Amino acid sequence: MTAPTVPHGTPKLSVRPALGAVFPRFSPAALIPAPSAPVGWHPPAPPTAPPCSSARVFLAVLSRDVHVTGKELVAFLAQNMIQPFFFLFIFAKVLDGAGFVSAGYGEIMLAGLIALNAFFGALHAVAFPLVMDFAWTREIDDRLLAPMPIHLVAVEKMVFGALRGLIAAVLMVPIGLLMLPSVSWPVGGWAPAVLCTVLGAVLGGTMGLAIGTLVPPRRINVLFALIFAPLMFTGCVQFPWYSLSAERWFQVLCAVNPLTYVSEGIRAVLVPSVPHLQYGLCIVVTVVAIVVSGWAGIHGFLRRALD
Repeated sequence: MTAPTVPHGTPKLSVRPALGAVFPRFSPAALIPAPSAPVGWHPPAPPTAPPCSSARVFLAVLSRDVHVTGKELVAFLAQNMIQPFFFLFIFAKVLDGAGFVSAGYGEIMLAGLIALNAFFGALHAVAFPLVMDFAWTREIDDRLLAPMPIHLVAVEKMVFGALRGLIAAVLMVPIGLLMLPSVSWPVGGWAPAVLCTVLGAVLGGTMGLAIGTLVPPRRINVLFALIFAPLMFTGCVQFPWYSLSAERWFQVLCAVNPLTYVSEGIRAVLVPSVPHLQYGLCIVVTVVAIVVSGWAGIHGFLRRALD
């Protein structure tokens, strides 16, 4: 072996060969010949995951939210049932027993509370979490990374809120019937009442999406005072719309609130003896309100998600 030549003026230490270059490291595997592949043979392609449609992802995200609600059942019941329960107890039991309200007021109140639970149960389930998701927790980022279009994420929020509102409305029925045993609803009005309740829950989900994307996070502390309370007390929950003829300005204000048409629609088929708005009118106005608020909510969601 000949030593490497050193250019003139170069220190010898800088050209010292590495030990691995002079003495190659021996490996026993080098003595085993590599197996030869048969002619025409190709390695199998790696397995690919089955395609996942947007519908399956949508249902998976929705089922996850429903599962979380089931684990938080006590909080869900407390949020959606305590206030309507005390409304019905005070107005229909205490005041009725004291003679301050007329007999049969419980039927009027119960129909309005079913609409209230459907609407606000859905609205609360969408509006407050959405404001926090876009502000502090940023949990919405996980949803936006799901393999489905962004607008379907917004639709999933609305559908989930509508399911919560519908459950809250259904739970109000046995409570009201146990508290007011004199209530008697016509059997023919059950199916129309269910349809109006479902539309009320969908309306609450769409309005919750619109409010949750339009209200800035720093204004969440005034969300209830400026939005929720006026919606509640102008929605004809505690009184029929025609009974406001003496206060014409307030009657017009209640006519602007879409919750009025949900309350009056349920009251029209469950308590038909009380003066009420036409059921068909209530359905049409509710559907129009769903379309308008849903369009505004989806566009607001897309704007906030893409910012």
